[in-house]
Amino acid sequence: MGIENIFALLGGLALFLYGMHMMSINLEGIAGNKLKSILEKLTANRFLGVFVGAGITALIQSSSATTVMVVSFVNSGLMTLQQTVWIIMGANIGTTITGQLIALDVGLIAPLIAFAGVVMVMFSKSKKLGFIGGIVAGLGILFIGMGIMSDSMLPLRDSQAFINLMTTFKNPFLGIMAGALFTAVIQSSSASVGILQALALSGLIGLDSAVYVLFGQNIGTCITAVLASIGTNRNAKRTTVIHLLFNIIGTIIFMVICMTTPFVSVMQSFTPTNPAAQIANVHTVFNITTTLLLLPFGNYLAKLAILILPDKKKETVEDEDRWLDEIMNSNYVLGTSILAIHYIGQEIAEMYKLVYENIEMSFDLLQNYDEDKFEKVKMNEDRIDQYNYQSAKKISKVLSIEQSYKEVKVLNDFFRTLTNLERIGDHAMNFAEYAQTIDKNEWDVTDAARNELNLMKNDCLNGLDIFRHDLSKEELLVKASSIEQIIDDSTTKYRSNQIQRMNDHVCQIETAILYSELLSDYERIGDHILNLAELHTNLHELQIELSQGD
Repeated sequence: MGIENIFALLGGLALFLYGMHMMSINLEGIAGNKLKSILEKLTANRFLGVFVGAGITALIQSSSATTVMVVSFVNSGLMTLQQTVWIIMGANIGTTITGQLIALDVGLIAPLIAFAGVVMVMFSKSKKLGFIGGIVAGLGILFIGMGIMSDSMLPLRDSQAFINLMTTFKNPFLGIMAGALFTAVIQSSSASVGILQALALSGLIGLDSAVYVLFGQNIGTCITAVLASIGTNRNAKRTTVIHLLFNIIGTIIFMVICMTTPFVSVMQSFTPTNPAAQIANVHTVFNITTTLLLLPFGNYLAKLAILILPDKKKETVEDEDRWLDEIMNSNYVLGTSILAIHYIGQEIAEMYKLVYENIEMSFDLLQNYDEDKFEKVKMNEDRIDQYNYQSAKKISKVLSIEQSYKEVKVLNDFFRTLTNLERIGDHAMNFAEYAQTIDKNEWDVTDAARNELNLMKNDCLNGLDIFRHDLSKEELLVKASSIEQIIDDSTTKYRSNQIQRMNDHVCQIETAILYSELLSDYERIGDHILNLAELHTNLHELQIELSQGD
């Protein structure tokens, strides 16, 4: 095998991998926005779960991407461990589509396929048509790379050393180890199966040896999910254990079948002149059969994963944004935005609860100061600031990945929502500090001012309460505008009342100054509530559009 053959092999491999990458990226562009609605419709029904897992993986051409995404969803609480069993089974079926595509004998028209795809990408004004063109071009490039790899390895048929190496793979354990190791290194079973098919097309390996390498490749593909689970919670790690168990059990079953039955000969007889199709068919049969055999025992797989990785007696607190770091480092972006939108939405909900609680407690402190309650407000304020910082950091990280316009808009509106909630939290903290100052200095608060403080508390809580009800866009905006106007009018009225009390010498000057500052905080809360209402309606509409796709 000369230097030109080695260069051709590397070039063919580069085209093959790039073609797969093009198909994956463009398929993500079409399917990514609909992923959330697919997962929302997912139930505990095992057949539906297998179908969804197979469908997503067939679209994105990578079981590794699907399992990485599932690990992240489990880590965030978006999916249960039991649901992942069916998704993983389906992913193993869906990944066989790549091998079947490679087995198609379209080498002569591969350049035409690539050309047609490039034309669609270059001259189409439609975004979706551009994605489709990218898929077609990627498929053509994949076939071209496959052909170059096969041709470059033809001289190896005359190499006795290489033939001897391939012969050793007839040993089941050596074949499985070789397949697992190679796939773990390149982190793609689709690519490693494609290379195995290229070897078969060149006549360098027979199906009797290739089957064991193929089984090992199914095990090796689990490495990507294992890496993605580093730093995740216990359930997310168990997801990778389920993935490993599925492929190890399937390998044991088929290794016994191959050694005790004429399985290899039967598979060869279906397509005797097409070695690539033989490998693709074995790959498909392996995954479908293993799924059918393990389908009734899916819940037991989940229980076995729990036994292998039991709960720790004392769980350590994980870095709450590590899930995002791991999925971004995995090079698979499908589902990242959906996951971020879901997870940050949960954090905003928690932040809202703390803000509501602080508004209520801070007004109570103005009526009856209590040091323990003040410390509770202060602790909540620290948590509000922490949520704001962490969520803003997540948003900036997700925005660094290429997103659709609607996803960018949702994330930007999330950022503005965080800002408004954080500011209301600051105003609540100001109220608590005013109460502490009044108590420390033993200043008096008039009964009239106390009545006004009660009315202010009701206005603020009524304003925050509107987000707890399923109101239409028009109703929400009308209520928010009404409350904001009530707060503005009340601020004007209470300032006038305070000036009158000062003129009548019924309040202290120090209390009056604090009360004036308090009214400014109260008025600004009304503005933030109106801002939140406008953002809430926009976010609701955008998230509906995202779940339905473009």
